[in-house]
Amino acid sequence: MGIETAADERLAERLAELRVERGWTLEELARRADVSRSTLSRVERAEVSPTAAVLGRLCAVYGRSMSRLLAEVEAAPARLVRAGDQRVWRDEATGFVRRSVSPPHGSLRAEVVEGRLPAGADIAYDKPSDTGREHHLWLLAGRLAMTVDGEEHLLEAGDCLRFVAETSRFRCPGPAEARYALVVVEP
Repeated sequence: MGIETAADERLAERLAELRVERGWTLEELARRADVSRSTLSRVERAEVSPTAAVLGRLCAVYGRSMSRLLAEVEAAPARLVRAGDQRVWRDEATGFVRRSVSPPHGSLRAEVVEGRLPAGADIAYDKPSDTGREHHLWLLAGRLAMTVDGEEHLLEAGDCLRFVAETSRFRCPGPAEARYALVVVEP
């Protein structure tokens, strides 16, 4: 089972390009990202789409935010981004859905992301992909247990958590999905 969209294929190609640009073998990347060589090989050959955790680890190794990496595989962003044109990425393993509402752009410092995490889902980012980036997470619906650098915060609808993190964990205790807006500001 391969990935099905052209954007996913471009993501696979870009991930392979980033590794080659650094002169790394798959083994070296596997060691740096703490992801198996076979998984990385399948991702780069577009046989599978990376999970949120794997993509987070790769972003950390490559020094990119997830949004920046995803923007690199898209055409230059327009000033107005219609809802139907916003990039949506799904992690089939966890059910996490990430919509790039306001994609990053070279001349702008902030971006807006919508996240949807189903009840019971749990995603940990144990390596920073957004080092030095300021985050504002505004929970729109549901409940979210957000752990930032080891400190857990239980958010209810309407709450906003500001942070700059080395590690983070998103867990939806339920009973409904957690839906949030995340504003990421470049340093």
